[in-house]
Parts: sequence; C-alpha cells; structure tokens
Amino acid sequence: MQTRFSISTRGQGLYEFTPQVTAWLKGQGDGLLTLFVQHTSASLLIQENADPDVQGDLLAYFARLVPPADNPQMRYLRHTMEGPDDMPAHIKAAMMPVSLNIPVTAGRMSLGTWQGIYLFEHRTAPHHRQIAAHFA
Repeated sequence: MQTRFSISTRGQGLYEFTPQVTAWLKGQGDGLLTLFVQHTSASLLIQENADPDVQGDLLAYFARLVPPADNPQMRYLRHTMEGPDDMPAHIKAAMMPVSLNIPVTAGRMSLGTWQGIYLFEHRTAPHHRQIAAHFA
C-alpha cells in the first residue's frame, strides 16, 4: 500500500502530519510504515507533540547551529545562488533524517504517548512538500 502526503509550509518550522498518516492506516493490519520526504531541504522527525515549546526550541537550536549564508561565519559557503537560507537548509537536511520507519500494529502506529510525526521545513519561504509513504 502506497500514497503521498502533501504538506504546505509557511516557512521554517515543524509541521505535524500524524493525523493524516493515522487516518490512512486505519483498518490496516500489522506491518512497517516507511515515510520518505522527496526534497533536499526538509527533514522528517518523530518528536514531542504535547508542548509547542519543544518545536520552537528545536527551530532555534538549528538556526544557531547552521545560520543563514549571509551570516559572516558562513562565508565559506559556495552554493548561495538560491538565497541565504538554501545551503543552510541542505546542511540541516543532511544532519537529520529524511526517512522514518514506524512499526504498525492492528492499523495503529506504535508511537509513544507524546510522539508525533513532523516535516521539518528548513527554507524560509512557503513550499509544497511531498512525502512518499509505503506500508507493508
């Protein structure tokens, strides 16, 4: 069973799409769910979905870790033609997962109580992101 999830972003941030995946898997049996983001400047994460401060802190941490290309400490970057957020977005995507595997039991993902599935958008402009899903 395969599908794609489309997520519209409003710029950098974490976008939870657990409910969409949950609805797609409803009524299925046991298996393994694989999710794969089809972009080089976004990532996938399983992260806490109870306190929004967690997402804000993650965003702030990665902004400090990999600042925009126009920051003086990033002057070594050569790929800058697509704007100051582009190469840092590629670096962040190289540091974080672009695919996830989640066990599914009786049509329900085996996520912990406070876990959700997120697209982590690393670009500052809005984008339409595609996530390929495979359940077997």
